[in-house]
Amino acid sequence: MPTLTLSLLAEPYAVCRFPTGAPVRLPEPGAFSLLVQAVEETTLACPLHQAPPEAETDAGWRCFRIMQNFDFNVPGILASVLEPLAKAGIGIFATSTFSTDYVLVKERDAERAMEALRIAGHRVDV
Repeated sequence: MPTLTLSLLAEPYAVCRFPTGAPVRLPEPGAFSLLVQAVEETTLACPLHQAPPEAETDAGWRCFRIMQNFDFNVPGILASVLEPLAKAGIGIFATSTFSTDYVLVKERDAERAMEALRIAGHRVDV
């Protein structure tokens, strides 16, 4: 597995929940955000300052971005990040885009997450 470079995004994040079918105002472009519509609910991950007030919001997340881009057929990229976090007892919210992966951890766990990732051989830029 190659050494990965992760960047800790500067802003605090929120994970928001809406009832299925509820209208969701998308965050302003620029920062990472993700909207997932599923049968049971709609979830929005976004910078905390853009969290819609009508959402059920879980605040206090920090977001790591894997800086490299990998083809879909490269196995184990996300696992190489999640495994050291799991071994350190750190809960995560993970998601992917077409090009890369993002892993959110609670703000209180961010320092331990960086340490666990570095011990696993990854580079973490702050």
